[in-house]
Amino acid sequence: MPTAATGQTVRIHYTGTLADGTEFDSSEGRAPLEFTLGSGQVIPGFDVAVTGMEVGATKTVTIPAAQAYGEPRPEMVLEVGHDQFPAGVVPEIGQELHLQTPEGQHVPVRVAEVGGDTVTLDANHPLAGEDLTFALELVEIV
Repeated sequence: MPTAATGQTVRIHYTGTLADGTEFDSSEGRAPLEFTLGSGQVIPGFDVAVTGMEVGATKTVTIPAAQAYGEPRPEMVLEVGHDQFPAGVVPEIGQELHLQTPEGQHVPVRVAEVGGDTVTLDANHPLAGEDLTFALELVEIV
């Protein structure tokens, strides 16, 4: 039976969980995730985990943070004054916002902390620093 290899497009059903068992994402109830192995469309560890699987095969893998979203980077955390928010926007912990760079690029951030004078914004991926466990099923090699 053929196995999934770099350059092939595959369809995968998956469920992703954190070390404490919390589910953070799943394809359950949706179409399988379709991507091309080795193209950079998914985290590096996911590519590695799927490579070599046969259609119909299932497995569970734990992908270390370094092969997922990396470790949190302190330079991605920014403190800004409340006066930097548009009128009527009251920042709350966990709120997702977008900053615009001088070049016009939009950067997603989360409100990490709200203080008296400042708000701490975090542009790290929410799963940075987390080892991720995936239950995988290779549905199809396209």
